[in-house]
Amino acid sequence: MKKHSKTIVLFLSLLLMSCQEEGVLTQRRPVGADLTPNALLRYQANFTTTDFISGAGKVAIYLDEGRYKLKLVDYTIQEGPDLKVYLSQSDVPNNFINLGNLEPSQIYLIPENVSFSTYNYVLIHCQQYNHLFAHGQLIPQP
Repeated sequence: MKKHSKTIVLFLSLLLMSCQEEGVLTQRRPVGADLTPNALLRYQANFTTTDFISGAGKVAIYLDEGRYKLKLVDYTIQEGPDLKVYLSQSDVPNNFINLGNLEPSQIYLIPENVSFSTYNYVLIHCQQYNHLFAHGQLIPQP
């Protein structure tokens, strides 16, 4: 019985430590309005899901009226708690900017002065359980 209790305590401790506090890089960002007809496609990526996650789709980043905006295209992913959209420096969530909660129909405003040569991945990540669902590397568009 004592071994079972220690296992539960260890599991709960790890679960609590895996949750990430909302800091500068994880704050919710304001969402953008619709794209205007003059929006120019600047970057695109195809999502790759991680093990045991099903989903598909693309991400497109547009330059629209002087601001970059991110849109998910033909996107589906299995449900999960606390899913976020991140711009990241790699295909794992180590150094990232949280664009907000995953809403497939939403257009996300990207903070000004973001360098896509540095933040060149888009991730779908479960912040609560620190589990990566999908990633895609941004490719510049002509």
